[in-house]
Amino acid sequence: MTSAAHSRSVADFSSLGCVIPALDSAATLPGVARTLRDTLPGAILIVVDDGSQDDTRRIAHDICDKVLHFNQNRGKGAALRLGATFALARGASVILTIDADGQHDPSYAYALVSALESADIAIGARTRSSTSMPLRRRATNFLASTAIGAITGARIPDSQSGFRAIRRAVFDSIAASGDRYEYETDFLIRAGMAGFRIAAVPVPTKYGGSSHFRSLSDSARIVRTIWRYRTGAFR
Repeated sequence: MTSAAHSRSVADFSSLGCVIPALDSAATLPGVARTLRDTLPGAILIVVDDGSQDDTRRIAHDICDKVLHFNQNRGKGAALRLGATFALARGASVILTIDADGQHDPSYAYALVSALESADIAIGARTRSSTSMPLRRRATNFLASTAIGAITGARIPDSQSGFRAIRRAVFDSIAASGDRYEYETDFLIRAGMAGFRIAAVPVPTKYGGSSHFRSLSDSARIVRTIWRYRTGAFR
């Protein structure tokens, strides 16, 4: 056993809440949950079913610690907010967020949590140069990350990654707005402007499955969020 593996095996992650927003993820959720169990033993796995039409909710009840749900699709931001609120109310000191679609390798969760030794937020940063990332997503990510970096003064190579580890103090200090993908953008901007330290951890990414990101409407929401801060019109 390597020293890193040994450290994981004896570590206590009982104060860590893993929030997994899920929408029609019956095929991929089991793999994500199993790997999180192996990587962060003792962590609480919380699935937020965002109005799935498949067996996501049933499967989540079988393999996770807590299942929250919306009867109708509310959006990723609403799911993240609900899951984090639940975990924090039960004493979580760290929140890890990861999508249920299997795009991110959950085994890198340990690296993200470890990065919090010198940061308040750790983001699993995808490689934009990878040809596996759709071109439109690469362009949106680059522009958003550049703009957010200019607003906050922080280096944020992948502002749109949903794979994050976040200290409780961040949630206690800010209240991000938005119910869909713009929530994650608003969260980062508010955290950066409040002076919280943001780190990036390189992570591999797998594309090819279906995405719930709607290029036009979700990109527009992200742009509007950034524009509010650029013009000083945020609340």
